[in-house]
Amino acid sequence: MPTNKKMLTALRKLLYSDKDLKDTYQIERKMVNMTHPLILKSLYRMWDHKVCVEDHEIPVRIFAPHKEDKSYPLMIFFHGGGFVTGNIDSYSRVCTRMANITNHIILSVDYRLAPEHPFPAGLEDCYAVVKEVVESNRSFDKPIKSITLIGDSAGANLAAAVSLLARDRGEFKVDRQILLYPATNSDHSDASPYPSVKENGQDYLLTQKRMMDYIDLYVTDKKDLKNPYVAPILAEDLTNQPETLIITAEYDLLRDEGEDYGRRLQEAGNKVEVHRLADSIHGFIALVPLFPEVRECYNIINRFLDKGEKHESL
Repeated sequence: MPTNKKMLTALRKLLYSDKDLKDTYQIERKMVNMTHPLILKSLYRMWDHKVCVEDHEIPVRIFAPHKEDKSYPLMIFFHGGGFVTGNIDSYSRVCTRMANITNHIILSVDYRLAPEHPFPAGLEDCYAVVKEVVESNRSFDKPIKSITLIGDSAGANLAAAVSLLARDRGEFKVDRQILLYPATNSDHSDASPYPSVKENGQDYLLTQKRMMDYIDLYVTDKKDLKNPYVAPILAEDLTNQPETLIITAEYDLLRDEGEDYGRRLQEAGNKVEVHRLADSIHGFIALVPLFPEVRECYNIINRFLDKGEKHESL
């Protein structure tokens, strides 16, 4: 059953105040952790690990499917939260379901958050983890032959930006990317060229003001608002990008920019699939598979990933 508009509006008012996010982001981080408690590790196949870079460590969590009779391909997951909230704990339920439904190992990255660590800190963390996975296979049963990146919202932005960085730096190759309701642009004001910003920017969980606040916290140098690693859709060159799956939500202010990014990738010669899920809202991947949009999303993902592997049917 689709979630109705009145229920969404009430939910937004319950979870999020109308105050400036710049004043309330720390409280909201605590709320996110309270509404997404850490699941018991003893009940699931998961391991914590840290990737060491020059001046800090990046926590990651590895989730494996329940079945232990085989080795599995890998997806690297970047969580959403507007670059400001969210962590590997708040997304553990999502990643556990994702591992079991897709029959993939999921490696979730706890990148640094703004505003304490503005752009490009979080992006560089995500890039460093992918590079570590490519260069060192100590954490896995077999060599990693291909890399699939997946993220939702801000995490999808980071996945797209990592793919651009990988091409530009030439240190590794990303084979596939899955972008769930991605943020691809940096302007969500009334000047945005995308109708969905105004159509869906008031009454749903992710509002226009909220998205603008996220960007303001993430980007401290306003010149970077035109940086393609902040706004991948602004990249002049989108050639040599991974095979891409983009899934958008009908009632999401980011819908049109995500779909337009897919068109631009395709025009640049890349293999791209774009799917819009009807009667869905931003952030739906956090819902349980009882919701039809979640079932449809995973069925689309499994078809995209399918290389002869048998997936769990929803």
